[in-house]
Amino acid sequence: MLERYLDESIPFAWHHHPEYELTLTLNSTGQRFVGDHVGDYSHGDLVLVGPNLPHTWSSRAKVNEAQPHVALVVWFRQSWIDGFIGGAVELNPIRRLFGRAAAGLSFGTDIGNALRERFESLFATDPATRLITVLGILLDLAERTHARTLSSVALPATGDSRSRIDRVLRHLHQDYVRPVRIGRLAEIAALSESGLHRMFVKHTRTTVSAYVARLRIGEACARLSGTDQPIARIAADVGYDNLANFNRQFRALRGMTPRDYRSSFRT
Repeated sequence: MLERYLDESIPFAWHHHPEYELTLTLNSTGQRFVGDHVGDYSHGDLVLVGPNLPHTWSSRAKVNEAQPHVALVVWFRQSWIDGFIGGAVELNPIRRLFGRAAAGLSFGTDIGNALRERFESLFATDPATRLITVLGILLDLAERTHARTLSSVALPATGDSRSRIDRVLRHLHQDYVRPVRIGRLAEIAALSESGLHRMFVKHTRTTVSAYVARLRIGEACARLSGTDQPIARIAADVGYDNLANFNRQFRALRGMTPRDYRSSFRT
């Protein structure tokens, strides 16, 4: 288990591991990345990520500026699921829950906030009580059949391919407001430009330009909802030197204009 309190930010740290991961994020808003999924998250975000599925959170702002970002994380080994959960028919709902989580599951903020106190108690109790609490949380989640699958079902990247895509994604997240240079990305991946394109589409299910657009529009949404900055300035700051192009891409991804999006937070 991991209890993280971060004063400045939750940094983009694209990673993967063989365990299942259940994460409750508090006092934080930003973007969530799970496999080929890119989406917004907010206070109470609760997600179960499958093994070897790349993921990260990247914060934009705190809900309460006086308090830190909080990430409460619990990992589950496959051996524990097979041996302990699989050995008790009464726990079959939990086994099925993990089976559904291969591509990541989002339970929504209402569930996350409802489970917050039980989640926090995991870090301040004895092992026996902790086990009982974990089972209770998992049984509650197993009943949430409407949980949203996050990523497209795809074979996880492995070995050298994983290292290449990780390097490319880290670069994009650090530099997405600048013009995208495919040649530079190909150098980072040590591939030809056509090889880079094939690898990127295979592991993200989208093109480089479409992925960058999602990052830029996501940042624009945070500024539109949380600041009074002029729309033209926001467009320029997130990487668009053409306001008409920004408006067009924003509408394509959000289904409304930037002005209407901002207005939806002020009515």
